[in-house]
Amino acid sequence: MKSAWFILSALIAGMLLGVGVEMISVPWGTASLPYIEWIGLLWLNALKMTIIPLIVALLITGITATADAARAGKLAGRAVAIFVGANLLAGLMTLLVLPLLLRAFPMSVAAATGLRHGLGGSAEAGPSPTFTDFILGLIPTNPIAAAAETAILPLIVFTTIFAFAISRIGSAERATLSGFFKALGDAMLVVIGWVLALAPIGVFALGYALAIKAGVAAFGGLAHYVLMLSMIGVCTIILGLALAVFVARVPLPRFIRAMVPTFAVAISTQSSLASLPAMLKSSESLGVDPKKADVVLPLAVALFRFTSPAMNLAVVVYVAWLFGIELTPWEMAVGLGVAMAAALSSVSLPGSISFVTSIAPIAVSMGVPVAPLGLLVAVETFPDIFRTLGNVIGDVTATKFAADSIDDTPKGEEP
Repeated sequence: MKSAWFILSALIAGMLLGVGVEMISVPWGTASLPYIEWIGLLWLNALKMTIIPLIVALLITGITATADAARAGKLAGRAVAIFVGANLLAGLMTLLVLPLLLRAFPMSVAAATGLRHGLGGSAEAGPSPTFTDFILGLIPTNPIAAAAETAILPLIVFTTIFAFAISRIGSAERATLSGFFKALGDAMLVVIGWVLALAPIGVFALGYALAIKAGVAAFGGLAHYVLMLSMIGVCTIILGLALAVFVARVPLPRFIRAMVPTFAVAISTQSSLASLPAMLKSSESLGVDPKKADVVLPLAVALFRFTSPAMNLAVVVYVAWLFGIELTPWEMAVGLGVAMAAALSSVSLPGSISFVTSIAPIAVSMGVPVAPLGLLVAVETFPDIFRTLGNVIGDVTATKFAADSIDDTPKGEEP
């Protein structure tokens, strides 16, 4: 929490300084850019260098952990299926709702132009591949070359196949390979933690450059982004409440009353993990067998991020819209798949780290610029409140539905 506010403060300070310099003298502002902007760009490069190894490590550990959980028993298997289905619904909701919100609440031309210029100018979209090219491009002839060329989609396909293959080999070999990739992921998270420790410096420089290039309009552009992402967060919360009422069959007033303590913890900590004890109490208030809640809720906290596909896709779709990139149905389908896989891989990561590790693979797979994430991470503090609220609603709803759908299955029983 303190780190997120510190990064946000650095962004605001950099932008205010940039606006002040620009108001005093435009030539001064332009002349100062080469001496300051490179700091932010260097930090961005350090951030981007972690993307490929993180994608591979987190995807493999996420899939193998999910497969292991699904084999643990009927209750765990049913819970995993519910997690996947709910994430699919949330991601589809974003792809349908966000374009409507962007049309209903457009950004001013000045703010859009300024923000786009400040975040990197224009993005040239390559020619759309044919259906045959798309299918042939899914399977890499050389996965190492695909990684080196940042061909993210074929790399993800290979990694997914490899991860499922790991889940089918002997337990000793599976543990060895899973342990290796978990160690790789942990090491990369240490690296990205170091990079993000320097985020206030990098974000300050990027914010200064943004203000020099875009002026005061940059503030309006970032406010519009926060508003759109927060509205998607609200829509995701509404979807979660609808699932609680119509799928888990809990009357809305009863569900809200049971969740009030959990909401208080979620808002104050912005952490699903910290909200786990309160969620256990809320589940008990809703009539969930404590033994079943003890199985499903920890699994949900580890694997289930109800808001992640929705809000992570919203970030990428927003950036695409800002840069005038027309997303094809194929690209949106690929982005949805990657968003769901990334949601399973973001196991108990701090918000600033999960923002990068979850959204960068989606952006790369959809052909959307990654560089804007370096600035957008600074304003994630506000949408993150809706992420946490939506996640705890999804966790408790999934627990209630999974528990009610299994008739006293002993823990550990094979399906």
